[in-house]
Amino acid sequence: MTTYKIEAGTAQHIGNRPQQNDRVALLTGARAPGYVLAVLSDGIAGASGADQVLHTARQVFDEFKPGDHPSLERLGELLRDIVNETHLIIKMNAVATQAEAHASFVGLVLTPHQEAVWAHVGDSRLYRFQDGKCVSRTNDAAYVEHLMSTDRLPEEAARNHRKSKLLLNVLGNSRKDPFVTIGSHTGLAPGDGFLLASDGLWHFFTDAELATVTVKATPRQASEMLINKAGERSQGKGGNCSMAIVKLVKAVQDGLAGKTGRVV
Repeated sequence: MTTYKIEAGTAQHIGNRPQQNDRVALLTGARAPGYVLAVLSDGIAGASGADQVLHTARQVFDEFKPGDHPSLERLGELLRDIVNETHLIIKMNAVATQAEAHASFVGLVLTPHQEAVWAHVGDSRLYRFQDGKCVSRTNDAAYVEHLMSTDRLPEEAARNHRKSKLLLNVLGNSRKDPFVTIGSHTGLAPGDGFLLASDGLWHFFTDAELATVTVKATPRQASEMLINKAGERSQGKGGNCSMAIVKLVKAVQDGLAGKTGRVV
């Protein structure tokens, strides 16, 4: 039984770009009461890839039937299914339109059993906070190791993968399937929190700064502060900036205990 409620929100800013290519959403499953899915995607060279990420995420999550208590592995596969189905559809659309689209992916599932599972592809990131500190975040380390072991690339070439269309880790890459990194945490409690962020946001902050702002403010207040500061630090030259903030706070009323709370 959970002893917290969820406070959550999303926010975006276009930056100095001509259009907003990021997409972000907080979703509840039609057949999975008590489960929450946060999704963020950064569309590359247009928003079509990110649009497809959200569309597929909604479809897959609405079809998800968790049963009594699904394993962490099954929840990870749920996120993999979203990535793989989106990747396939984007590639099929590229054949029809003769225009290749790419997108990053970060997804987070929260369960009624005090568990969190997340998945990550590309340059967008997920941060996990606990008691005001950043205790973990996604990065490229696992993908670099994958390139070195599977593709037998030298370390320097693997670390420079963003410069290579062949090695770029994104959804929709016709040359390479996306490499998905999965993480999880059990025993969620008040004081825990998560941030999903596009590179137009996280690039301008340290892990400690993100933790401090996210923990001390409401999701709405935190997003406003982060967007304003990112614009200041980029000197008006920043790109699309998007985030989803999910905080677990103590249920102050007895009637809230045991519920995941309202997503706002």
